[in-house]
Amino acid sequence: MSDFVNGFWGYFISIVAVGGVLWCVWLLYTQRRWLNTKPANGQVEDTGHVWDGDLTELNNPVPGWWTWMYLLACAFALGYLFFMPGLGEYKGQLGYSSTQEVAQQQAKMAEAVRPIYARFETMDIPQIAQDPGAREIGQRLFLNTCAQCHGSDAKGGPSFPNLADGDWLHGGSPEAITQTITQGRIGVMPPWKAAIDAKTAGDIAQYVRSLSGLTADPVRVFRGKREFANFCVACHGVDGKGNQALGAPNLTDDVWLYGSSEATIVKTILDGRDNRMPAHQDILSPEQIKILTAWVWGLSNKPDAAPQASAEAAK
Repeated sequence: MSDFVNGFWGYFISIVAVGGVLWCVWLLYTQRRWLNTKPANGQVEDTGHVWDGDLTELNNPVPGWWTWMYLLACAFALGYLFFMPGLGEYKGQLGYSSTQEVAQQQAKMAEAVRPIYARFETMDIPQIAQDPGAREIGQRLFLNTCAQCHGSDAKGGPSFPNLADGDWLHGGSPEAITQTITQGRIGVMPPWKAAIDAKTAGDIAQYVRSLSGLTADPVRVFRGKREFANFCVACHGVDGKGNQALGAPNLTDDVWLYGSSEATIVKTILDGRDNRMPAHQDILSPEQIKILTAWVWGLSNKPDAAPQASAEAAK
């Protein structure tokens, strides 16, 4: 509960927890006479409810063990709240933390699997990408960690990049992929609706479609090229080939993150886009990130190109 951004909720939950226990104790105390009442003449009061002609409901007093069960449960609850974190920012006398427990389990797991990754420590990314065992490990890491967004075949979907086509927003080098997995990425296309009307956006969309060889209206392409130069070249470049330093996509390769229709491109121009790749440095170990990088890199790099890449990296 110490993770609440507002201290009010810590106090609220503490009051509810302690108040519930104290209310139960108070209820048992105030009803103690009734709980211990026994019929003077040995006859139990009849409630008057009868089922099936002979099944009578009697008003028997509550057994003593039932009362003690609740009292012991209340005592246990108070003891638990004293020793364990359960009252706002109070961490408990034992200092238990689920976050710390998870961290310890992760450290224990990392130590257990360390020998598996040890043989890859001296290998570079292209070499690891050629290793059958490393590829199997990398695929499992991908399916467990990345397939939810990029798909089990790594070919992505609307707003999620295809990792197997050799087209990269931030670069496809081993170093760039490692940085993407480790630190994540934030890709922002600003909305232009305040400066561009729908007609102008449609002309720009026609020009953008023409850059990839798609069907486009020549007259609108002419107008769109002029507007593209006014609003888009700062990120996508004069030639429309983008800028990997900014994560601005190449608009000339017929690869589309959201789609190539005029309506989709116009929506992108007017409303903008906001894509986020979460950082995994706190989820995966450096060894796992290295193996995963090699697997992703290998999707768009043929095995026979790996020795050449290794030689170039050694220069």
